[in-house]
Amino acid sequence: MRNNSLIDLFKQYNAMLEGHFLLSSGLHSDKYLQCALVLQYPDLAEKIAMLLFEEIKKKSDIWQRINLVVSPALGGIIIGQEMARVIKTIAGCNVRAIFTERDNLGQMTLRRGFEITNKDNVIIVEDVVTTGKSTNEVIDVVEKCNGKVLSIASIINRSIEEKMFKFPYFYISKVDINNFVPENCPLCKKNIPLVRPGSRK
Repeated sequence: MRNNSLIDLFKQYNAMLEGHFLLSSGLHSDKYLQCALVLQYPDLAEKIAMLLFEEIKKKSDIWQRINLVVSPALGGIIIGQEMARVIKTIAGCNVRAIFTERDNLGQMTLRRGFEITNKDNVIIVEDVVTTGKSTNEVIDVVEKCNGKVLSIASIINRSIEEKMFKFPYFYISKVDINNFVPENCPLCKKNIPLVRPGSRK
């Protein structure tokens, strides 16, 4: 699987949805990437994680220092686990994969007994980065626990600038997809039903 065939793969598995979608950022969009439809297949998840790892490896040596992968639930959990497996296999070191999730007040936090300490060198791994909001929330969680964020990685970059993060950002494919603020959404004006995809439906 090559980088330029990733979007074709998403289309093949009907993971590139078209319609009127409410994103977790609050923005509206005419397309939605449902990575779970592809990542449900372990062989594809493994190949995608390897592609993402190769993007990191060819640009930086930070992968040699990573001992913890942190992902936001739910979308980042599968690719985060696969990335930890790839790093462990290639670097030959112990790597954990944990995830953050939102509490009852909507705040990103660690639960389920997960811990981050000042001994943890972290890569934050997501499926899709749209605005960077959830990524920055995960960064805050890691830093409040005194963990050290080394980099960020995602399968898809939905058209944000890499330098918006204060850490190196790696991804496989960049996809330009229209996002609209609700008050200026042309899909709303056409009365197209709004759908909430993803994990916060």
